[in-house]
Amino acid sequence: MTTTLAGETMLPDETMLPDDTARLRAAAAFVREHDSTTLLPLLLPGLDGPDLRTLAERCRFAHAGMLLFPPDARSLRAQLDACGLAADTPSHPSVVVRDRLARRHRRDPAELDVRILRPQVPGAAGEHRAVEVFALIVPPHSALEPIAAYERTRRHEAHLAFEIERPDPLVLRGLCATLARHGARPDGGGHNPHENGTVLYFTTPADSACGYRRLELYAHGDHRGALADHLAHQGERQPAETLLHLLTGAWTTQALAAFARLRLPDAMDTRTACRTEDLARLTGTHPRGLDSLLRYLAMLGAVTHDTGPGQQEGFRLTGLGALLRTDEPASMRPLALMYGGPFYRSFGGLDHAVRTGLPAFDHLFGENHFDHFARDPELAGLFDRSMAASARMFRPLPDHPAVTAAARASASAPATATATVVDVAGGNGELLGQILTAHPDLRGVLLERPHAVEAARRLLDTAGCGERCAYRVGDFADVPSGGDVYLLSRVLHDWDDDRCREILRHCARAMPAHADLLIVERLLPADGSPSLATAWDLHMLCNVGGRERTAAHYARLLADAGLDLRGHTPLPLDAHVLHARKTPPHP
Repeated sequence: MTTTLAGETMLPDETMLPDDTARLRAAAAFVREHDSTTLLPLLLPGLDGPDLRTLAERCRFAHAGMLLFPPDARSLRAQLDACGLAADTPSHPSVVVRDRLARRHRRDPAELDVRILRPQVPGAAGEHRAVEVFALIVPPHSALEPIAAYERTRRHEAHLAFEIERPDPLVLRGLCATLARHGARPDGGGHNPHENGTVLYFTTPADSACGYRRLELYAHGDHRGALADHLAHQGERQPAETLLHLLTGAWTTQALAAFARLRLPDAMDTRTACRTEDLARLTGTHPRGLDSLLRYLAMLGAVTHDTGPGQQEGFRLTGLGALLRTDEPASMRPLALMYGGPFYRSFGGLDHAVRTGLPAFDHLFGENHFDHFARDPELAGLFDRSMAASARMFRPLPDHPAVTAAARASASAPATATATVVDVAGGNGELLGQILTAHPDLRGVLLERPHAVEAARRLLDTAGCGERCAYRVGDFADVPSGGDVYLLSRVLHDWDDDRCREILRHCARAMPAHADLLIVERLLPADGSPSLATAWDLHMLCNVGGRERTAAHYARLLADAGLDLRGHTPLPLDAHVLHARKTPPHP
């Protein structure tokens, strides 16, 4: 047996040591035979339904990982060749595994030259996969032999990796929450600057039906904000340190908001680093203050600090930071300005909202959120743009069965019977524009306040579908009748239950018997699992007096208005679309 005494890793009985080449050959066979859909339920027993579909769609099975201890580089190449793997596979340093080994064995990381190699292994249908080999050269009779013996028997670094398609901070957090709901537990991770990739490790449940007990999520790029959350959940920090990180969360909001307000992302590039002094001249900022901000933003993953050989020392924009550029198609700059501006101020009165149940925004600004923004054209425009910045949650909606059914019916009907989509309180028309662009046979009607109607008219004209859209200035009592599909996107969470029932009744009165109602909202999880909806529930209380709700809560509100909830399906950014129709009359 392997024993540990005073931090020294002792050699086990040599009969227990598995053959590295056999393990490598078995790993290659495993990679060839499995895919995400079949493998995830083995790792996470009970995973099925929407959670399995979400993980399988977002997470591509990429490789099986293992740690080998060849006596020299030539022996490693021979092992690869013996297993039918490319012996000339290039290698680069592993930061994450090196540091994990150093912590476990109380060694200086500089002593452990761990390399990564990823020889390719095609899947059953030719998919691009690999065996990820971590190699630590252990010459015979060297001081590293006890580490090799210990790690071979414990297999701490053996894992299965899933690469995340199109990673962003919200997607990463959502995937981590889904894994946690099904028993996966954080088990370290890190950022490897040599390949600019972020890894998040998890242990799988004890009843996992797979021989691998560790799971890796791999995201290309620098995602240190998500990594910090992941490590905090692992419990690597002491309680006081964890609390301190939580208490300084406001600094993160303001750092990102200042980054956006000063238009620093517009002056930076994702490919070439810029010296602080040069960037200060370009942006009219103070070099010392700018350097402090950029170093903090590097910790968050919005920029990266280039200091390596052959590089110009300076700061470079990351993919995350690029989302705050003004010219980025999916720019989240308006959200940063809003969350670092009026909404940030309102949270200073959160205790008032919790004590009274009334919005802190009204208490601080002397009027409600909607009236305050309507009186200030600049703020109103910023609010509408911030809502549009979350438009990625809309992308699956044009393919919703209710929308596609209306489009098919419209395509086969006379021109006078074109199907109509009615967007109630549709903001600047972003959602309606996506639907009309995807379905040229549909017409649209947008109901909104005067300034929002003008913004929507401009956006829909630019999108080339303005001629197929009519505009109605009014309130919820003015919902147009005769539509085929009605939309309520991020509307109901602004209001209390009584106002929601009133809004839904207005919709029900306007809807023909065949019409569909689609409601876009974040749903509070019924089991209390982590969700963005929980954070937004507090945000709605503080700013407008509204709330997020469970699916069952929405079903009750719909029933009170004469509507039936037919089902709900997930959208990006932890949103859902709820599908409702009028309750059939009793016979």
